[in-house]
Amino acid sequence: MSGAAPHLGAEGATPAAKGQTTYVDAIREGLREEMARDERVFLLGEDIGVYGGAFKVTDGLIAEFGEERVIDTPISETAIVGAAVGAAMMGMRPVAEMQFIDFISCAFDMITNFAAKSRYRHGVGVPLVIRGPSGGGVHGGPFHSQNPEGYFAHTPGLKVVQPATAYDAKGLIKAAIRDDDPVLFFEHKFLYRRIKEELPAEDYVVPIGKAAVRRAGRDLTVVTYGAMVWTALEAAKTLEAEGIDVEVVDLRTLFPMDENTVLESVAKTNKAILLHEATRTGGIGAEIAAVLSERCFEYLDGPLVRVTAPDTPVPYSPPLEEAFLPNAEKVCRAARALAAY
Repeated sequence: MSGAAPHLGAEGATPAAKGQTTYVDAIREGLREEMARDERVFLLGEDIGVYGGAFKVTDGLIAEFGEERVIDTPISETAIVGAAVGAAMMGMRPVAEMQFIDFISCAFDMITNFAAKSRYRHGVGVPLVIRGPSGGGVHGGPFHSQNPEGYFAHTPGLKVVQPATAYDAKGLIKAAIRDDDPVLFFEHKFLYRRIKEELPAEDYVVPIGKAAVRRAGRDLTVVTYGAMVWTALEAAKTLEAEGIDVEVVDLRTLFPMDENTVLESVAKTNKAILLHEATRTGGIGAEIAAVLSERCFEYLDGPLVRVTAPDTPVPYSPPLEEAFLPNAEKVCRAARALAAY
């Protein structure tokens, strides 16, 4: 899997074909397998038990593992994460769900000042996973559509991942649960039932900290992650018909970032677009641009270009949200200008 694209599956809102697994079901499969493998793994969050979660990620798990391992909590993200940190310090492996990842900000202090620093301060690891739906495209408005990964990718001690495929969603959630330090697991809600593929029957994990080249190309590189991987691939298909050959790098892990895969790609193509759905200033794209400027400057034949959301809250209005979000046409416009530079 390292550095290469698996079969990515087909997009569309139709149910998965026989033998195929959706992105949301892949996460559930990963949780189920890890709970069966390790009795220390348990889940906690708002409405994750009887109701099965707001997006049904944990549907059916309470019937299989019981209410002591699939725990419905009060509506308090601080309490959820605080309880999970304590349980992790005592040897358990909690997986805490944020019903919408936007509200992870309520637990920011607990995550960044306790979980992230515990190993550094007194040598105690916090094997905690915090997972939940992020991103827009579903008209959720400013409180249910955010992409807050940049806040946490700035925090030493955390690992931050965001899968784009069903294969990676399962493999990375399993790797996150097995990790001995805190992992934030961002799931783009637009992908839950639109992305599907056939998954291996055998146990597997996707290594944290390793990017994947989803499409090889020679003219320029698009570095991205999450739902924007599909946007980049759509743009690449359009650009191919125009004679522009685009390479697409899926980061998969945002922190620690696989800098070498990014550098190798840009050293080959000599031009780079940094694409993410999160707002522009201080985003992951800015960090990648800094790395490329420091370590790949002599290979660059054009400016580093960011395609991102603007620095505003996510609009609720569907036409405004469409204007706000990056899309394939915006990537194509940037790529045409860069290719002609």
